[in-house]
Amino acid sequence: MEQYIGLDVSLKETHICVVDGAGAVLARGREATQPELLAKAIEALAPAVRVVVLESGGQSSWLQRELSALGVPAVIVDARRAKAALSCRLNMTDVNDAEGLAQLARTGWYREVAAKRPESRLARAVLLARRQLAKQRRDLENQVRALLRGFGLSVGRVARGRFEERVWELVRRQPLLEGAIEPLLLVRRCLEEKLKQLDARIAAAVRGSPVCARLMTVPGVGPMTALAFVTAIDEPGRFARSTSVGAYLGLTPRRHQSGEADWSGRISKHGDGLARHLLYEAANSLIARVRKWSAPKAWAARLVKKLGPKKARVALARKLAVILHRIWVDGTTFRWSKEVAA
Repeated sequence: MEQYIGLDVSLKETHICVVDGAGAVLARGREATQPELLAKAIEALAPAVRVVVLESGGQSSWLQRELSALGVPAVIVDARRAKAALSCRLNMTDVNDAEGLAQLARTGWYREVAAKRPESRLARAVLLARRQLAKQRRDLENQVRALLRGFGLSVGRVARGRFEERVWELVRRQPLLEGAIEPLLLVRRCLEEKLKQLDARIAAAVRGSPVCARLMTVPGVGPMTALAFVTAIDEPGRFARSTSVGAYLGLTPRRHQSGEADWSGRISKHGDGLARHLLYEAANSLIARVRKWSAPKAWAARLVKKLGPKKARVALARKLAVILHRIWVDGTTFRWSKEVAA
């Protein structure tokens, strides 16, 4: 008798549900979210299990790889699609979610998601850590500006390397502010040091990657964008067409078609938000900062006139994703065309 399992995974424990080929519940259970314990529980509850389904999430890649190594036929499914099926249930509980995932495993109505390699997850962790520290630095700088502004003192536009120097110039005019400003600047200084260390790690990772070196031949694409793209895609062979990468990263417009209605909306913003953001920044850099003309830059310049700068940057980010994937698959570098004017 075929058996199917759904796992509703949480940080501490995982709920397990086993169903048969007709959809009848055969067993339920829960176990600590540890691969060895889960594998033993699955073997005890369903020795003839055909497939084990868990939703995509923070722990899914790690857990799926560990379970597979222990001989469990585990697959990750797209959480958005699973949510559409699970939302039909009246009561949303961990037990019911596990049963719903088991039914998805039985019917095959799911979209499998590839588990990222450990090295990709590690590189992505460094990128995410850097983004968080950069956000905290920006928040501290904004707080310092706000405190000074309350006393009629304006930092204004200043190079990042001169920010602290400029702040102390203003504090000297209002010495009572020193007790509030100094701790913020000390924390900011510590953040700057840690950001430099993470930048060095990212640079070392990129130097050791021939793929990143080739991706960086594309104008506007720097080390962080190349590394974020590589960690987001992980395995380029998963995409039969390079044009699918834009949709995977959430850079394609939503479409609604029903009867006579047929319209396109904003981009979906599904997928890797970090890679999508950095591709948008790369597109902005190519349009605004890269002076040498190329085919993508000329194409984007025409779009700026037709659609405006924001939509042009989004469209160019999508095109850059396609170009980067094609370069990765073909093992080539960016080919500069003859200089063209917009």
